[in-house]
Formats: sequence, structure tokens, C-alpha cells
Amino acid sequence: MILSFVIQDPEFLTIDGAAAIVFYFTVYSFIGWLLENSYSFFTNREFFKENFLFGPFKPMYGFAPVLLVYLISPDTNWAIAIFLCLFIPTLVEYVSGAMLQKWFHKQWWDYSDTPLQLHGHICLPFSICWVFLSLICLKWVHPAIAFMYGVIEPFWIWVWVTAGLYFLADLLLTIRKHTLQNLANGA
Repeated sequence: MILSFVIQDPEFLTIDGAAAIVFYFTVYSFIGWLLENSYSFFTNREFFKENFLFGPFKPMYGFAPVLLVYLISPDTNWAIAIFLCLFIPTLVEYVSGAMLQKWFHKQWWDYSDTPLQLHGHICLPFSICWVFLSLICLKWVHPAIAFMYGVIEPFWIWVWVTAGLYFLADLLLTIRKHTLQNLANGA
């Protein structure tokens, strides 16, 4: 079982691999932003749900697919793939929620009223949704995004560092904003 749990593409350790990771992270973070705001629209009739970052990106949705793409290959045992599709997004969601709450004294999502939840950060019903979304991503979405990356790679290789710097700047400005809000609120 552990033998199947290896990184599938060691090329990510190169400059070209890092550029691909930044591209996938950017695309999936934006898709996550669209997904969350669409869900908010259908459940609350409000499209713009409060975001941690300033820009239209949800990093949690960027990290989980990138990890899955690099940990699961077509040769991975189906049971291990399903386990990873449950475990990775759930872990990313829990760690993200716990860190945001600890550092900024705010909970951006709360599953406290949902059955089988843990600290309001994760719950079994949404973890099961992550399995299906992850499988759809691996089977159909990622191949299309990888193809798109192949098409724009000659251009992307010149701008990917700028995208990475954008995320760093957004993160630093966001941390500053929430830290100042906490100070103003006496937290």
C-alpha cells in the first residue's frame, strides 16, 4: 500500500515543474472561488461569499487538486485513489479552517450544524462531496487543464513567477488586513 503512495511526477522539482504547479494552483484556486460562490448563490441567493484573500482565488481548492494530481496516477490502485480523494481535500480543509481560526479568530465556514463534523471545519457529507469532485477533476477536468497548459506553456514560462508573486502579495496584504482588524476588535 505504501508503495503506491509515491509522488507520480518528480519533474515538479524542476523550474518547468514549478511553473506547471503555479499554473494548476492558479486555475484550481479560481475554479474553487467560482464553485464556492455558485454554491453560495444557490443556497443563499448571494454570489459573492466573503473570501480570505482579496483576489478571486480559494487556495484550499488549489492545494488539494495539485496534491492529488501529483500523488495519483492512472496506475494507482482504485481504493487508494478513492482514499486519497477523501483524505487530501478533507485534510486541506481542516488544516485551512483551523489555521484561519487560530491566527485570525474567524471561521470562514462552519459545519457545526452538520452531522458528523469536527470543530466545524470538516464534516462527512462534504468530505464525500470532495471524493466525487476529486474523481471528476482527476478523470475529466485535469486532463483538459493539462492540455490547456501545454498550449500556453511557452507564454506561461515567462509569467509564472509574476503569478506566484501576485499570490504572495495577496497573502501578505490579506494577513495585514486581518491582523489590523483583530487589533481593532481587541482580539
